[in-house]
Amino acid sequence: MLTYSTSPLVRVVSPSYFSSHCSEQHCTHNKRRDAVAAMATKRPRAEEEKVWDAFQNCWTINGEPVDNSNESDGEEFVSLKERRALREERLRKQRKRPVADEEEAPEPAPAPEPQQRALVDEAEDLRRQQQGVDKEKTKRAEEEARMLREAARVGTNALKSAREIADDTRFGRSLPTDWRPLDQPLDDEQAAALRKKWCILCDGNQVPPPIKSFEGMGLPRDLLSALREKNIRRPTPIQVQGLPVALSGRDMIGIAFTGSGKTVAFSIPLIIRSLERERKRPLRSGEGPVGVVLCPSRELARQTHEVVSFFMDRLDRTPLRSTCAIGGEPKQQQLDVVRRRGVHAVVATPGRFRDFLDSRAMNLQSCVYMCLDEGDRMLDLGFDEEVHRIMNHFSKQRQTLLFSATMPKKFQDFARGALVDSITVNVSRAGAANLDVIQEVEYVKLEARIVYLLECLQKTAPPVVVFCERKGDVDDVHEYLLLKGVEAVSIHGGKDQEERNDAIRRFKDGSKDVLVATDVAAKGLDFPDIQHVINFDMPSEIENYVHRIGRTGRCGKTGVATTFINKTVEPSALLDLKHLLVEAKQRVPPVLQVLDEPEERGEGCAFCGGLGHTILDCPKRDKDARRLNANRRDMLSGTGGPGGDW
Repeated sequence: MLTYSTSPLVRVVSPSYFSSHCSEQHCTHNKRRDAVAAMATKRPRAEEEKVWDAFQNCWTINGEPVDNSNESDGEEFVSLKERRALREERLRKQRKRPVADEEEAPEPAPAPEPQQRALVDEAEDLRRQQQGVDKEKTKRAEEEARMLREAARVGTNALKSAREIADDTRFGRSLPTDWRPLDQPLDDEQAAALRKKWCILCDGNQVPPPIKSFEGMGLPRDLLSALREKNIRRPTPIQVQGLPVALSGRDMIGIAFTGSGKTVAFSIPLIIRSLERERKRPLRSGEGPVGVVLCPSRELARQTHEVVSFFMDRLDRTPLRSTCAIGGEPKQQQLDVVRRRGVHAVVATPGRFRDFLDSRAMNLQSCVYMCLDEGDRMLDLGFDEEVHRIMNHFSKQRQTLLFSATMPKKFQDFARGALVDSITVNVSRAGAANLDVIQEVEYVKLEARIVYLLECLQKTAPPVVVFCERKGDVDDVHEYLLLKGVEAVSIHGGKDQEERNDAIRRFKDGSKDVLVATDVAAKGLDFPDIQHVINFDMPSEIENYVHRIGRTGRCGKTGVATTFINKTVEPSALLDLKHLLVEAKQRVPPVLQVLDEPEERGEGCAFCGGLGHTILDCPKRDKDARRLNANRRDMLSGTGGPGGDW
């Protein structure tokens, strides 16, 4: 502490301050004594100034003595005015230096040693952190469940008639059937072992045991001969478990990868139901159908009808009849069999079949069997209304089956709510790619795709299918291939039905090597011995990608799928593609490896089946986006003019 007396020339210095700020190296004991004595006795002014100068010589700043070498102890007298000027100059220079240099900062107090925390306190902190994480996960799960419930409202109503919805009708048990297996049923342990061997997952009450052979299922001899004629000698996994479920009369959701034999799995129960009805009382003119199969495209409906009619034509003892009801073809020809003798089975697209029901050309009084092939597509937004209007014509209970390779969880959930005591038979993850397909992904610039396409066609021998998103691209690619001498045909929703049928026929009989098509040909079509599938562009939905590449690698054969990607593809679609490749143990190109992963992905999206995102980030979830996708489908021309799949 430094203070001043009333005299401007006399300073009073406390001993503590003096001792702490005077350096032993620059100030002797005698000098300090003389300075203190001078100030204490108030010497004459001249002597006082000399003593003060001596006292100043004792000061140090930051451990360095103050420069006063120009002053002496008496050798030379310097006036007070000059000394004051010198002191002010020194002080001015000192003020320009940093504060940290002017005063010596006190040493910081030592930090207190951290106290040892009890294990109980640490455990409590961890518990609170875990609660925060659990709350966030719970919130996300609740939001996902809410979105699934909203999606389920549409689909549930689509599978029920208006009368059932109004009366809140709920059936307690499945429709009975006369079918009995020929083999002795397996016990629970044996059934579980067989399902494990075939990688079959079942969900439902009292699931019928699987059956390893067609003979053991008790099928008619004519039907067994027809299967052998088709070179189908052993049932596939979906048939091992799916046929016993469907033949026993249970509602069913069948999930299996493309080319696994789903068509046979729902066609044989339809024929068995028709045989039971015919043996009880033959159908008369105008009656029928007993069973209906709805398909999302004309080409798929026509292909399914070929399978059904093939089996029915081989039944010599009890002849059955079927018809194919699709848009773009004359109605009278399709209704001729109904008017003459009655019809047992109808394979149709929803638009044309609804048109027949509304005009009362057909009725569902005798119908006890309904199958939706590619059921997820049938019940998506924009398609559910057609199915619902068909269901309105039912006046009694029926057996309902849904089959698809891409059955997202949202469809499984609301289907269980609409079906009666249903059973889910799953032989692959919903939306999983066929493991028999070699998937290749290549980055190709937008303007270089059509040229690079010729090089890709050299990978394998024909036949080859080229998929495009837009009709215009189909026409451009088809024209380019023709100019290059490639035998190619094309189909899309803008072509009339005669052109589409002719293109399919020539491609199937081998007269054409390449088929260029939109997704209209991707849904369930079975072309013989497809070697190679080329995706001219990556589809916006991973479901369509799975269906596209499923045209090859069928029935245990190996195929190749090449997909072109570029900067125009949505990041979400690329991320789904990446995880699909990883799941199928395929090579992931570097352009996909660098994609950023979402923090919370879980098991993928329950809305569309994609693995690279959750339902909260699903691009298909947006109502406008789904409505846009629904509008992309070809519309039915009720007059038989140009139209699409419906």
